Amino acid sequence: MPKTRRGAALLLILVWGYVPAKAGVTPQLPYPREQPAALEIMQQVYFVNHFYALKNFAITRKGRRITVLVSRTKGKRPTTNTLERYLNNDYADDPVIKAKDLAIFRSGKLRGTGILITDYDDDAKSQSYMIWLPALRKIRRFAQPAQDDSWGGLDFTFGDVVLRKPKHETHELLGRQAFESCLHGMDIPQQHRNRYTRHLAKESCAAKGKTVYKVKSTTKFKDWWYDYRVNYVDTKTFADYRTEYYKKGEKIKLIDRDWSSLGLEDPRALSWGYWYGKNFRTGHESWAVVPKEVVKFNAKFKPSLWSERTLRKIKR
Repeated sequence: MPKTRRGAALLLILVWGYVPAKAGVTPQLPYPREQPAALEIMQQVYFVNHFYALKNFAITRKGRRITVLVSRTKGKRPTTNTLERYLNNDYADDPVIKAKDLAIFRSGKLRGTGILITDYDDDAKSQSYMIWLPALRKIRRFAQPAQDDSWGGLDFTFGDVVLRKPKHETHELLGRQAFESCLHGMDIPQQHRNRYTRHLAKESCAAKGKTVYKVKSTTKFKDWWYDYRVNYVDTKTFADYRTEYYKKGEKIKLIDRDWSSLGLEDPRALSWGYWYGKNFRTGHESWAVVPKEVVKFNAKFKPSLWSERTLRKIKR
């Protein structure tokens, strides 16, 4: 695949972010009855981020309301893409497939591009990536990227959002504390706003005052891009509000996540409000904002939605 087309395909995965990846954590992971150890906390975090408390989870489009992905280089005008996402975890009766994840870009440079990712029960089997490239009107398949590959200009790596498993790090519980600040968000000047960013939410203070576990996770990979990261995890829902990344004692990156309850019996059934990321070395920022109106869960989607046929029907 030419670099430009492959770059677009990789960016699609990168901005899409949370793709199901097996990590020794199953949709049947019990809610802990006692004080969990550090590893157990991070397994619960993985459970939450992959929506295993739900049969399916989707961020759709409702009128003009749609999920917006904003990327900004320091000192420059931000760029935007919009997308829909459909995640299906309802494969309990399938002996092979664990989950499927469909993303469709609706505007921006990736307009009309789609991706279908299949995750398998076999932990040793790589995920299947299929990308619909509208310019070619063809589907391309490729292997899993490396964990430290950049998200095509966004402030995340494939390991951050797709491939890192709890077993890839050692975990230490540093204690419990109150989360003392609001989450970060992107302040976009009026002259730099467009129809998608004109009415985006301000920074969220919903997590402020919540009791969190503070967990230090040290990578097992040699000469890695970070030495360890510090996670701030809600003690009741296991929502990871903030992750700080450190290299040689210097904080190099931050990811903030705004979570909200879906009102189900399992407190881990959550939805995103937004994701914010910043690289402190470059000043680059990324922001993914999900309007409440577009969230659907445990809905009656046809199984055929997660198919090559859906990719081929995407309109540019």
